Amino acid sequence: MTLLEPSVPGAAPSEANFGPLVIRPNEGLALAGGEALHLSVREFGLLAELARNDGRIVRREDLYGLVWSAPLREGDRTVDVYVRRIRVKLAAALPTWTFIHTHVGFGYRFAPRDRLGDEGSED
Repeated sequence: MTLLEPSVPGAAPSEANFGPLVIRPNEGLALAGGEALHLSVREFGLLAELARNDGRIVRREDLYGLVWSAPLREGDRTVDVYVRRIRVKLAAALPTWTFIHTHVGFGYRFAPRDRLGDEGSED
């Protein structure tokens, strides 16, 4: 199930599983291997938006608008800083997994991969 597919039609999903990462949007909670990731509200919002896009590349400008509810200013690196913070927290909790992939000049994509199980993958 993804964040776009609630278990009850018309209802918000209560949980989405991505390998060992569980996102509970109604609770503002992300669990890595069963343990809570200590994400700020913005970090959680960014992670949830990326996951909601189900493997599609999302532009930095779009992410900023969705999470910060404002247009991204020229040269602003806020999204990049927050993505880095989320990656650090995910790597500490799930060291063999990669969740957020950078597409230089385009944006970011959420596509969970176990690096030990995906030898020869692109990231």
